[in-house]
Amino acid sequence: MITTNITIPSYISTKLSAKEWKQEKNEHERLIAKQIDDYLDRRSQQQKDPVMDFLFEYYAFRPAHLKRWSPGLGTLLQDGGSYDWRFDEMEPIGEDSFLDITHFPDDRISALQWILTVLENSLHRKPSFGCFGMHEWAMVYKADRIRHNHLSLRMEMDELAEFVESRPLVCTHFDAFRFFTDEAKPYNKFELNRNNFHEMEQPGCLHTNMDLYKWSFKMYPWISSSTIRRAFELAVQTRVMDMKASPYDLREQGLEPIRIETEEGRLEYVEKQRAIHQKSQPIRQQLITEYQGILQALDEL
Repeated sequence: MITTNITIPSYISTKLSAKEWKQEKNEHERLIAKQIDDYLDRRSQQQKDPVMDFLFEYYAFRPAHLKRWSPGLGTLLQDGGSYDWRFDEMEPIGEDSFLDITHFPDDRISALQWILTVLENSLHRKPSFGCFGMHEWAMVYKADRIRHNHLSLRMEMDELAEFVESRPLVCTHFDAFRFFTDEAKPYNKFELNRNNFHEMEQPGCLHTNMDLYKWSFKMYPWISSSTIRRAFELAVQTRVMDMKASPYDLREQGLEPIRIETEEGRLEYVEKQRAIHQKSQPIRQQLITEYQGILQALDEL
């Protein structure tokens, strides 16, 4: 039975007609399917993919959830009251529906605030473009067992070790640094740990920009699916670059190396890194706006 005694809250700032939200929903599902359906078919045949496997295994947001559309907080969906939204946060109001902030779990508020701090810090911090993707090399430096042991390396291990020792390690992202081998960690310029994570994030880092996808889906369905999709698309592009600059030989997967062991390759890396930074900033700002909207709605309860 549709509830009729709910007053439209003040945080509702947008109305979508049934035609409009259905178009947005269908377009979102179409675009995500275009991105991932071929991969899902390959995965069902146990074929590995160094880009997409990372995005669905490391980030662990299910493809079905990525495809599922949400308007995000603050939108009234006309004639959406009887639709099966498949998440409990959507509240019917007459014939319409909206995401009801009273369903936001209290135990997520501290995470919401922490992530917003990370996003705001990285928005305003000066980007650094001097790492040249050495984090992936530090993850295999003098390793007894290679993390992606089904992949071939572009160098012999002794040559690879010599290259790592010839370059400065200036990683600023703890979640990349923690996968460095024990032998590589002392070479890093910065001491990184979970406690200083929010202080070290900077918007030139590839992993910081891939994490925009994580910060978007962490607050699903309160963050709009359009923002999640943009963050996912950026994460795919960024992971492709990450793997191209890695020590792995991925030419059979269609990934021509960015040879950061050469001056030409390092220049190419910086050029692409700057382009990703530029694409990341509007997504980061949109995420901040949506996070702030959630906090403001919670404050008004």
